[in-house]
This record gives sequence, structure tokens and C-alpha cells, in this order.
Amino acid sequence: MWQFIKYVFATIVGLFLFSLLGFFLFVGIVAAVGSSEDSTPIETNSVLKLNLNNPVQEVAVENPFAEFSGGQGNVLGLLDIRSALANAKQDPNIKGVYLDVQYPMVGWATAEEIRDAILDFKKSNKFVYAYGEVMTEKAYYLASVADKIYLNPAGGMEWNGLSAEYDFYKGTLDKLEVKPLIFRVGEYKSAVEPFFRENMSDASRLQNQVLINNIFDHAVDKISQARKITPTQLKNLADSLSIDSPQDALTHKLITHVGYYDEVESALRKELKLGEDDKIKFVGLSKYSKAEKHVKEGSSDNRIAVIIGEGAIMSGKSNDGNIGSETIVDELRKARKDKKVKAVVLRINSPGGSALASDVMWREVQLTRKEKPVIASMSDVAASGGYYMAMGCDKIVAHPNTITGSIGVFSVLFNFQNTFRNKLGITFDRVNTNAHSDWPSVTREMTPFENSRMQRSTENIYAVFTKKAAEGRKMPLEKLQSLASGRVWSGREAKGNGLIDEFGGLDKAIEIAAKSAKLKEGDYRVRYPKEKNVFEEMITKFSNNAEEAMLQQKLGDFAPYLKTLKKLQQMEGTQARLPFDITIK
Repeated sequence: MWQFIKYVFATIVGLFLFSLLGFFLFVGIVAAVGSSEDSTPIETNSVLKLNLNNPVQEVAVENPFAEFSGGQGNVLGLLDIRSALANAKQDPNIKGVYLDVQYPMVGWATAEEIRDAILDFKKSNKFVYAYGEVMTEKAYYLASVADKIYLNPAGGMEWNGLSAEYDFYKGTLDKLEVKPLIFRVGEYKSAVEPFFRENMSDASRLQNQVLINNIFDHAVDKISQARKITPTQLKNLADSLSIDSPQDALTHKLITHVGYYDEVESALRKELKLGEDDKIKFVGLSKYSKAEKHVKEGSSDNRIAVIIGEGAIMSGKSNDGNIGSETIVDELRKARKDKKVKAVVLRINSPGGSALASDVMWREVQLTRKEKPVIASMSDVAASGGYYMAMGCDKIVAHPNTITGSIGVFSVLFNFQNTFRNKLGITFDRVNTNAHSDWPSVTREMTPFENSRMQRSTENIYAVFTKKAAEGRKMPLEKLQSLASGRVWSGREAKGNGLIDEFGGLDKAIEIAAKSAKLKEGDYRVRYPKEKNVFEEMITKFSNNAEEAMLQQKLGDFAPYLKTLKKLQQMEGTQARLPFDITIK
């Protein structure tokens, strides 16, 4: 009987998986047929609608089921957003842009890139409307360039400044009797502090305070220019918590209107000269990406290749959320050997990771720049290993609110001997051929000699890092070392101390690359990475979401800490990376 039930269950599961696979194939065929069309026609008097509340990455991952879920589930591509706004600027059928912005899931530099693209769109003298039921500081930063800014009467605006909070695990490790072994170079290299401290060190507190002050000051300056409110007024409003309601935001001229969505639609109809019952022709990002291109491309014989590295750095191939050195090396090598590629832009959005993998990519940058210009473009963060990727390029371009620097390294090992013995009753013994055959080990105490070897190895890697950084930036080693020690800098500070060359986004980096390759405007084509494979991403995301859901269900509030432990397991060798999960909110 039991055997029969097993067969029936296996059959049911097999049929379900077969049906699911068939459905995916059907959607894939439909998507392929749809994408084979030359372009999607755009009706006259249309409005480009940008929902900026979905996650934004450098390259999009489209959810083929988004239409059934109200457009939710897509990972927006920064490249697509910029391209859509540039095209809409010249498209006679697009009369304006509508921004749905409440909780944008972007970093500050990505927000800057989108904001700059909206400002460029406004040069066409077409309108920009923004609406939110609520708005965070980042949402308002994006909305502040709109001609009309609507906030729901029952909603609210967050305007109280920025903060950055970090988790510390010393208490947990003490209770579990896990002994962390820390090897680092640089007094500001605070990535390891959560394992042996219960709060920030003075050095870490200093660098983080300066960092968020710089990012907020830059945002305030930009908002001040857009809304004609002085920076002092804006900061006083934040300090006094004066923006307690949408009416407060209107009174202090942060927004232009308090209104419901139907009132926004009425205003748009008037702008478009439509009747009260006429439907507004909104065009979403996904549809507009298939519209006729009004931004003309240059010669295909002259190309600038954009190579994107996004996520933590590791050896091997890139995958969801990680930069694989093997993948980046392959892309650089292809660009170097392609005679049509005249210059390369290396776009970086990474907190760092493996020092070894970072050095492997640095070497390929050196080989490539011998034959053609290589320009680094920093996104939200390009620090530690991310800076390692950039420092060998001919020029480095970053936003004032990019997080960069953190030139330092560390190694972390954990001694679980007492945990196993006292908590689980497990002990270990061993035989060796040599004095240190089992070194390093997580089940015994390391000797002072072994500890000194680990520290020396970490220091050697730091010496290589700083030497190559000094050579790349063409500055004396002593000066570079004074900027290193793991210190995190904003792009604004990095420009002042020589760690980057110019302010700007991806367009600026492409412009510099073209000039370096002696290409004239309009005489070249930019080769961007292909959109990620939808089904591979869906399967990966489905697996990750299922695993996270199980962890959340079983562990509740402790689930994020297990995720942190999993990140630790992925750290192989000496690390050149930022503190864990810098989140500024």
C-alpha cells in the first residue's frame, strides 16, 4: 500500500512539474514572438509612466507575469530607465512623464542617475508629474525635479534626515562560545567589528557620520536648487520634524499639491487637453522599451563596450547578486580582442569581496588598457574590492553620493571548539604529518605563531592593494596610504582627495571613453549588456524566495542573522569589502 501511495504521489508531482515547464515554455514562446516585432506603436498624446517602487538594478530582469500582478515583480533596469527617458525626450507622441514614487528601492547614486535623466528630459519642455501616497526622503529626492508634486491627503512625507544602523553579533557569539579570529589592516576597516564589538569604534563612527552627512548635504543642495528653498531651511525642517502631514509639506513648499490620485488624473487630462471621460494613454517602461527609437545610434564599426559588475566579488562565474572574476575577465578579453570596440566602460556597483578575485580582474583591466581606453563608472557603491576593480582604469567617474574608498583588507576565522564541546558534546582529535598540517582550523585554538602568519599574510595583501592603488592614481604611496586604512569616502570627498577623477554617471563615463578613443559624437555605438535570462532569473529567484520563506517561517526575527552567517560561509580567503549591508535610510 505504501509503495502504491509513493508511486501515485510521484506521478502527481511529475505531472505538476511537466505542466509548469510547459507553461514556462509557452510564455517563453509568446515573449519571443512579441520581441520579434520591430517596434511597439505609441499612440499620440501618450504619457510615459515610471513606477519607481520596484527594485532597480543596472540590468533589468522582466517578470513575464507582471501584467497579471499589476506590474509588480519586475526588477527595473537603470539602463532601460535612462534609455526610455532619453527616447521620450525626442518622441513626438510622448507629451510628458508621470512618476509613481513612494518607496524607491534604489541606492542614492542610482537615484541621482535617474534624477539627472529626468532633468535632461525636461529640456524638451514636456511636463513631469509626480505622485505618492507617501514619500521617503529618497522618493522626494526623485520627485523634487517634477513640475507638479502631489501627495495624498491621508499620506505623509518622511523628512527627518538620514541614518545608518549596523548589527553587532558579539553577544550572540559569546553565548554560543564561538571565538572570532580577526586579522585586518586599517583602523577604519570596520567590516569585522560586528564580531568582536557591541558598538561602533570611534574611527568607524567618524567615517560613517561624515559619509551620511555628505550624502544628505548633497541631496539637500540638489533639492534646494529644484524647489528654491535654502539648504538651511530644509535642514531646519528635518531637525524640527516640521513635516508632520501633507499639508505641512505644502505649506513649506516641498510639494505643489495635496490631492488624491483622481485629482492627479484630472490635472493630467487638463494638461493633455482631454475631456473628463477621456482615458489617459499611459505607457509603461516595459512597453516603451520596445517602441520606435528616436535616439539614433552611430556607426556600428566604432563601439564602446559597457561591462557591468554588480554585487559582491568572488572567484568563478557571476551569478545572481555576485560578481564573478571569471565572467568579468571574459568580457574584458572579448572587448579587448574585438576590433570594433574602441573603448571600454567598466560599470561597478559593489561593496567588494574576495581580494584574490579583485586582483584577477585588475590584471585584465591592465591588459585591456594597453590596447584601448578603460573608464570606470561607479554606481551606488564601488568600495574596497569594488575600488580595486576601478583603480587600474584610465579614469574614474563617480557621483558625489557614491560610496567608495575602503582601501583595506581583512580575514576572519571562527573557533567553534567550545561550541561543539560545551553545547553539543562533540570533541575533535587529529594526527598531522607536519607541525601545522591542519592550519587553519575551526576546531582548535591557533598558536601565536599561526596567528602571526595570518596577520602577515593579510598585511602583504594590503601592501599590494595600496601599491597598485597608488600607481593607478599616480600619487605617492604615502599619500595613498593616508587615504586608505579602510576609510570609506563619499564621492564628494573622493574627488577632493584624488581617489576619483570626475563627477557624473554612466553617460559621462561613456563621453570620456569616446574622447579618449578619439571618437566624434554620433560616430559610435554603445554596446550594453544583454537583459538577463528571464527564466533562469525566475527559477533562481523562486528558489531563493522559497528558501527565505522557510527560514522566515521557522526562525522569525532570527532569519536575517542566519542569512548573515551564510554570507560568512561564502567568504573565502582575505576579503576586501565594506562593512556588512550598508543601508542608509
